[in-house]
Amino acid sequence: MKTDESKQKRCGLTASLYKPLKAADVKKIVDCSFEILERSGMAVYSETAWKTFEAAGAQMDPHTRVVKLPKALVEDAVSSNPSSVTLYSRDGNFDAVLEKNRVHYGTGGTAIYVLDPDSQQRRPSLLKDVALNARIADHLENVHVFTINVFPNEIEDRDDIDVNRFFHSLDNTTKHIMGGIYSLAGCRQVVKMAEILAGSPEALREKPFVSFITLIISPFKIDKDYGEITCYLARESLPVVVPSEPICGTTAPVTLAGNVLTHIAETLAGIALIQSVRKGAPGICGSVGSIPDLRTMNHLGGPIERAMINAAVAQVAQYLEIPLYSTGGTTDAKDVDIQAAYESAMSSLLVAMSGANYIHDIAGLMEFDLTVSYDKLVMDNEILGMCQRVLRGIEVNDKTLPVELMIEKGPGKDYLTEEHTVKNMYGEFFVPKLANRSKREQLKPLSDALSRARAFVKQFRASESGSKIDMNTREQILKTFPEIRKL
Repeated sequence: MKTDESKQKRCGLTASLYKPLKAADVKKIVDCSFEILERSGMAVYSETAWKTFEAAGAQMDPHTRVVKLPKALVEDAVSSNPSSVTLYSRDGNFDAVLEKNRVHYGTGGTAIYVLDPDSQQRRPSLLKDVALNARIADHLENVHVFTINVFPNEIEDRDDIDVNRFFHSLDNTTKHIMGGIYSLAGCRQVVKMAEILAGSPEALREKPFVSFITLIISPFKIDKDYGEITCYLARESLPVVVPSEPICGTTAPVTLAGNVLTHIAETLAGIALIQSVRKGAPGICGSVGSIPDLRTMNHLGGPIERAMINAAVAQVAQYLEIPLYSTGGTTDAKDVDIQAAYESAMSSLLVAMSGANYIHDIAGLMEFDLTVSYDKLVMDNEILGMCQRVLRGIEVNDKTLPVELMIEKGPGKDYLTEEHTVKNMYGEFFVPKLANRSKREQLKPLSDALSRARAFVKQFRASESGSKIDMNTREQILKTFPEIRKL
């Protein structure tokens, strides 16, 4: 599963095959978002964010902490935010260019559990799981970006979480690494570590191979910590995602349209904050919301409506020409079973077909976004290969329509030995590595897709792994940051 030129060309395919919104709907949602931000605004609890909005000309109410954002301010932010943001890989093989309707896939979720690859029982995730997930993702050709997908539960000091998660990710993959942030101090450490690895602060800004996720708290809040971190990253001109996670009926209106509107308004407030700090800083809007279980009103990860919401947000983001961090491929299944397969496949395909720029959570995540399965990570890579084939579409030209050959062959003759068949047979079809296409009479024990995925994980864990960081640089980083735990 090593990278080659053909795979790199398929990183960032374009798609606009699914559009749940009409053109007039998109404009209406944008207009309503501007109106909500201007008339209702955001509750802002970060002092730096507060002062930034005040300097930008927002209407401030110090008693309620509500900041109302004039339409002109938000429109200016949209126009000054880059329409294209590249998430660079360290080796150049999987650069993810987030623009227009180009599609990329990655992990994500910061799950607090994993399904142990030996026992298949759920257990708290550990730092070793961060490393193993990064190492496996590095070998999966349809996983373009590694968003750090598990939490190291053994790290107790909040300020040590970020540097440990990012280091052990950087140590195990050369793909772009994106991660949520747990403290401003930890974020500063990660930036400094990345600068050492890049060779200089300037080199990191020129080709940032790390990016960061903060959060807009639904409904319509910028909290102290995320606000401060967002402002810091904007000043540093490093890619930062400002996603929104509204849930229908609880932190957003119950309708899908109301959820999409909440998404757009909230994430535009994040873009407005980034651009108010520094014009041209690389801001990425984000959609992570869903619907609830109507029996309990708990968050769900696998509903088809979640995919529809994210596809609609992708339409609006494309209209606004702002890079998008989206969500897909998630499931509420507790095991890697039929439910996990159909929920993940439907969601992955639908959001990919919408042209969402970077779809995180799309590999390995399950159980209300709480748990990562190594087996599912490998199986989802195969689902994503099928999605990629759909996005490629059917190419129609003189080479794919061999009219003269068809006339020459005439009725009743096959094409098995033709040169045209030999030249096109491998590139035309998606060939699965896990799915069993043998006849029943040819079946062998443990030849089903799940067994094959588990065999891959077992074999992969048994293989030797080396650091993806130059030895001298690695030693320098470990000396600079004694907080990093060795595995």
